[in-house]
Amino acid sequence: MCGIAGIFHCGTPKPVDPERVARMTDALAHRGPDGSGVWTGPGIGLGHRRLSIIDIAGSPQPMHSADGRATIVFNGEIYNFRELRRELEAEGAQFRTDGDTEVILAAWSRWGVECLARLHGMFAFALYDARRRELVLARDRLGVKPLFTAQLSDGSVAFASELKGLLAHPLLRREVDPLAIDDYLAWGYVPDHRSILKGVGKLAAGHYQVLRHEAPPPPPVQWWDVDFSHRRSGSTADLSAELLHHMREAVGSRMVADVPLGAFLSGGVDSSSVVALMAESSRDPVSTCSIGFDVAELDETRHAEKVARLFGTDHHARSVDPDDFAAADRIATMFDEPFADASALPTWRVCQLAREHVTVALSGDGADEAFAGYRRQVFHAREEQARAVLPGALRGPMFGALGAAWPKADWAPRPLRAKATLLSLARDGAEGYARAVGVVPAEMRARLYADSFARRLDGYRAEDAFVRTMRAAPARSGLDRAQYADLKFWLPGDILTKVDRTSMDVSLEAREPLLDHRLIEFAAQLPLRQRIRGRQGKWLLKHTMGRYLPDDVLFRPKQGFVTPIAQWLRGPLAGEARAIATGARLARTGWFDAAQLSRIAEAHIAGRADNSRLLWQLLMLDRSLDRLGISG
Repeated sequence: MCGIAGIFHCGTPKPVDPERVARMTDALAHRGPDGSGVWTGPGIGLGHRRLSIIDIAGSPQPMHSADGRATIVFNGEIYNFRELRRELEAEGAQFRTDGDTEVILAAWSRWGVECLARLHGMFAFALYDARRRELVLARDRLGVKPLFTAQLSDGSVAFASELKGLLAHPLLRREVDPLAIDDYLAWGYVPDHRSILKGVGKLAAGHYQVLRHEAPPPPPVQWWDVDFSHRRSGSTADLSAELLHHMREAVGSRMVADVPLGAFLSGGVDSSSVVALMAESSRDPVSTCSIGFDVAELDETRHAEKVARLFGTDHHARSVDPDDFAAADRIATMFDEPFADASALPTWRVCQLAREHVTVALSGDGADEAFAGYRRQVFHAREEQARAVLPGALRGPMFGALGAAWPKADWAPRPLRAKATLLSLARDGAEGYARAVGVVPAEMRARLYADSFARRLDGYRAEDAFVRTMRAAPARSGLDRAQYADLKFWLPGDILTKVDRTSMDVSLEAREPLLDHRLIEFAAQLPLRQRIRGRQGKWLLKHTMGRYLPDDVLFRPKQGFVTPIAQWLRGPLAGEARAIATGARLARTGWFDAAQLSRIAEAHIAGRADNSRLLWQLLMLDRSLDRLGISG
């Protein structure tokens, strides 16, 4: 796992200052503390920071091909590199190293961009082909590894694994994109189709871009997508056997490392499944790590300890103070862009614990998106049944009126909180699901914005991109479309961003076996009944893992990492909640209606409403602006 950065001149191939590239890569030193390198040529500069995982003594980067034609900087792991190496050797390729980086170079020389489809793994790389005078930027299928790009005033394109790498370039403009603010408030993160800064982009998951000297940058090209439009046939027993085969392959391939390796273990079905399969294929005890809280209702460590005993793991657990709000500034620095998923704090803590024992950790991320494990997906499938029965002309007026009249009732038991469901049913499936996934609805955002900022948005609505993704999905059902949008939108923007930044901050490589693309493609073709039965999501996964895990692990209600931000913002952070409207950097931007922000903060502090998610978003936006040195 590494950090990469570089500069490419799309106009005249001007010389690239190696010190400038070095400063960009030095900003990513946490991603690769074990080594660094810079290479420059006419109009091109590539930089690399290395975290040694495979072929520790060899494989320095930037790496040149044996014939000198190509040079690469690469972040990630290619899990099938040994198989590819044998195939390439049979066709005459020769290798000087034992790692996966040189395999990419040889694969490029043999197959060009078609090599991407042969790479099984997580990756973002930049490969310069001197013969073709072009730079290829590529990102893995699901966006596990990030890649930021920026077009600069001198005609160059800069790229880096994190925004902080681009921020080290003196020509990068630090001007906020107002559309990104609406995106951030809608979702709690800045999605991959946008960046907080104007002129900065993110190469989309499953895409590549070919940059050439003396030509403007072309749009990226999609090289992979997941297709939900087909259905597999077969008995439950056959599908279960195939699923177990894919899971064993995915876990086994991600256990290859020349450094200590372990796993995150929460005691939920996903991480427990990964640990079960690791234990099955390992002669030695698997090293597992869990984080708990001193507050009983937030603590999951007893569930993790039960699974650890079941599989005889070398288990490490640590309880942390739930009042960990002092880490908010560190989170802002870690993510650069505003990021409001409060589970980033405990995720970072479990990464810190894991790094004390291992260099690589496997996680259970991806199963909810692939197998319909989120509660919102189960609800959406049921809502789609109602939409199929009631025509839109009837649903819209009836449920819209009921939803508008229904009290918000944050305090009430979940069955009585029907407002969101009613408002969702008043819309079509894509609009309804976008509302379910979102954090701050469009009508609330409109009340927050100052008139001058609303004019800058010019009618933009963050939900539209999500809705378009759902409507264009290669899919048969509403559940298909919801899962597709989660895989394309939510997964890279929130989940994978969170895991990448928190793990890389402590120089830990995180691997997600349940995001193996073959497993994802298999899951996308499962009949709906194999995904959801009754109120139970991930049905086939749980059925399959029944041979390994007890029912109280398989069917325990999903909890996830919980952070008590509502309490923080009524207690130690109450003053900062008030300052959002008056004294903070965010207040000085003039983007928001200060009186409205004050009312929201005071209502929360007084306990009249739970506005914690919105206030946390605003607080993290303020922290991010401070990190970026931006006032408006």
